[in-house]
Amino acid sequence: MPSGVSYNSYLIEDEKVAVIDTVKNTHIDSYLLNIKDLLGEREVDYLIINHIEPDHSGAIKAFKEAYPEITIVGNKKTIGLLEGFYKIVDNVKIIGDGDHLDLGEHKLNFHLTPMVHWPETMMTYDSKDKILFSGDAFGGFGTLDGGIFDDEVNIEFYEDEIRRYFSNIIGKYTPMVQRAISKLDGLDIEVVASTHGPIWRDNPQRIIDDYSRWSKQETEEGVVIVYGSMYGNTEKLVESVARNISKEGIKNIRVYNISTTHVSYIINDIWKYEGLILASCSYNTGIFPPMDYLLRILENKNLKNHSLGIIGSYSWSGGALSRLEDFAAKSGCDFIDPPIEMKCSPDNDDFDDAKLLAKNIAKKLKE
Repeated sequence: MPSGVSYNSYLIEDEKVAVIDTVKNTHIDSYLLNIKDLLGEREVDYLIINHIEPDHSGAIKAFKEAYPEITIVGNKKTIGLLEGFYKIVDNVKIIGDGDHLDLGEHKLNFHLTPMVHWPETMMTYDSKDKILFSGDAFGGFGTLDGGIFDDEVNIEFYEDEIRRYFSNIIGKYTPMVQRAISKLDGLDIEVVASTHGPIWRDNPQRIIDDYSRWSKQETEEGVVIVYGSMYGNTEKLVESVARNISKEGIKNIRVYNISTTHVSYIINDIWKYEGLILASCSYNTGIFPPMDYLLRILENKNLKNHSLGIIGSYSWSGGALSRLEDFAAKSGCDFIDPPIEMKCSPDNDDFDDAKLLAKNIAKKLKE
């Protein structure tokens, strides 16, 4: 993560004091110091755990040592994982879906959102200030360098990193994301406060709409071409395909070498664009291992709503095309003819097939 990531924890000061989620264990000292600076000698009454993944719960043991009388609030699955990770079993309060907690003026309501993206995930809604503390949902990569609200930062800087976060962290669980969003329909949300990324107070609906669109795997016009090439021959054919797609009027074309680009960036653009072409050389009677790694990730994420073309190459033994055909058959993508299998280096027939594949996939995108 070259742009880093933020770990957001929230404090509500009322007749009772509540903290929502903690931070990773690498930031315990500064985290506790910040809380002491805010509260002085006041105690913390409740620690609410929206998500117990260790990047948000790593400070819990230190937090409990600093505030030994706190009550830890979470759902049944959260409390089970709390014991598993940190051996904490005392002063816990188990809540269910729709339960509430009264802090004074602030009334907190709990909404269970399992598998977004762990089984215990939930959201906490403050009905006084109309803030949705959403856990990992509606989050994104990128540190908060000064500004923390959406109207204090350049949101365009975060757009790709938010989608990269969604597609790589949340993307497998799109039906659960849709279910979670539907549970929010009746809430008057003026602020969305995730555990990662900017806090949305100027336009909270924007991030909700983004997550809704991505969880439906809605795409834009464009093609992602991913290739694996050991000696440059598969790359030559890929370059021909890309050029011919451009001639067909498609402007958004992203070409990635699977050997040199981290898969999270590739998955991010695959999530964005409808067209996908996978091209790989063979390796030891199978497919090039980095390409196989990408295929396994995409299979895990239940990719759909894409137009898919495939290219395999070999010299003395095949393997790449059969693995790509297996992926195509299992995926929820529309297969675009022709599948191409090139031997050694591309000849005129291969370039003709590349031109036809480019024409067919561009036509499909324009329908």
